[in-house]
Amino acid sequence: SSDLNIGLAHARGRYLALYDAEDRPEPDQLRKAVAAFSRVGPKVACLQAKLNFYNPRQNLLTRWFTAEYAAWFDLALPGLSALGTIIPLGGTSNHFVTARLRELRGWDAYNVTEDCDLGVRIARAGYRVLTLDSTTWEEACSVLPYWISQRTRWVKGYMQTYLVHMRNPFRLLRELGLRDFLAFQILLGGLLFAFLANPIFWTLALFWLVLRMEALADLFPGFVFLMSAFCLFVGNFLFIYVGAVACYKRRAYDLVGAALLAPAYWILMSYSGWRAFFQFFSKPFLWEKTRHGL
Repeated sequence: SSDLNIGLAHARGRYLALYDAEDRPEPDQLRKAVAAFSRVGPKVACLQAKLNFYNPRQNLLTRWFTAEYAAWFDLALPGLSALGTIIPLGGTSNHFVTARLRELRGWDAYNVTEDCDLGVRIARAGYRVLTLDSTTWEEACSVLPYWISQRTRWVKGYMQTYLVHMRNPFRLLRELGLRDFLAFQILLGGLLFAFLANPIFWTLALFWLVLRMEALADLFPGFVFLMSAFCLFVGNFLFIYVGAVACYKRRAYDLVGAALLAPAYWILMSYSGWRAFFQFFSKPFLWEKTRHGL
């Protein structure tokens, strides 16, 4: 983040684009971004391009990662953009109005997912992020220990972002408005809760189904049991369905099968979430680098 701020200090252009070193953006992406900025209003501070991977079929992990990105960048982000609500930035292929970025004082050098934090600050300042219909190809992390380190850093940064902006929740509500405040709670707070709570609830469900522990019956009276069962079956089905649809929409038909195995991928995400939770207290500013060229 400090390197980004140094770059911002030396930037001279009207617009500023941010890419990772291994990125392969579509050749006309910068032209598209300039053309898009000329058509949108002055309240648009950033255009976020779509991200995809150029090694989706390397192994099962990259297949899962690709299905996740397809759901996020092809379905979720365009929906959030159409609603005009908060968009947590993706870290690369961000196209900024340089003056707006300087007004926001660049990136938070102490946040290990400074892109997510910047997306929230853009919304708090009354500006918008829109999605750009252009794709940047990058390398999906294909080795599990490196993937866990990368995801740990991301989740730890989400925790930092959530707690920093919730220092004064009433001020946050006033600046965002009720709708975007609720979106913030769902996108960040809800995501963090899901990562941490998921293995707990799966374990309770397993104990109940296998061992029929009577003590658990008191935790799940009639209505609570029905709502839990609804979330278990309908909620999980919807998440799997969205991932499969996103792969189908990208015509990556062979990745639909990997999307159907998403619950196994969620185990890895929850493990990374708990690792991030403990690391948040022991090593809050540790930046675990993602290895590329694998």
